[in-house]
Parts: sequence; structure tokens; C-alpha cells
Amino acid sequence: MTRTTRTTPARHPEHPETARIRLEEVLSALSDPIRLRIVHELGRGHDDMACIAFELPVSKSTSTHHFRVLREAGIIHQYYEGTSRMSRLRTQDLEERFPGLLPAVLRARAMDTTEPDRTT
Repeated sequence: MTRTTRTTPARHPEHPETARIRLEEVLSALSDPIRLRIVHELGRGHDDMACIAFELPVSKSTSTHHFRVLREAGIIHQYYEGTSRMSRLRTQDLEERFPGLLPAVLRARAMDTTEPDRTT
């Protein structure tokens, strides 16, 4: 008897096509300090980072939620490498849709040292 292999959706997270990335969703996703911190860390020269490498001040389930919001908004791309879920910014896609937005957000976040990260 031949067994077919099924790929589970969790192993291939869905990402919006570049043309379907909406400004409202991007801005909403970036409005949370934890998600902004994730984007900032990815933008600091780290091409791909495992989700556990971020050392976020939130629970694992909350962290998972933040990564999902960023992925569904089209800000990050996620994939599996072994058992690690890796994340990277969709820099080219965001530049194509909203020229200058991501660099402006990253510059503003780098300059803003007065706001501590919230733990929600």
C-alpha cells in the first residue's frame, strides 16, 4: 500500500501576494510596540531570524500572534528551516507597494529611544 505525504498548512504559512498588501493592514500591524520591535530587529541587518531569537517580553502564544499579524499584513515572510520558524522582512515587496515606507519606519524606530516596549 502506497502512502501519500501530506504537507500541513502550518509548514507553509500563507503570505499575501505583493499586489494584495494593504496600507491599512501594514500600518495597523506596525502600530504595536512589540511588532515594531520585531520589524526593527529584522531591519538591523539580520536577513533571517528564528522566532525564538527575538527574546520578546511576552508569552510564546502572544509572540506567535504578533508574528502572524506581521505575516498576514505582508510585512514579513516566514518559512521553516528544520524545526525553526524563520522570519525575514519583505523589503522589496513593501518598497514596490509603498515606496519609502519601511525605511522611514525603521529610521523613526531607531531614533525613538524614549518609549519602552510594552509587554502586552
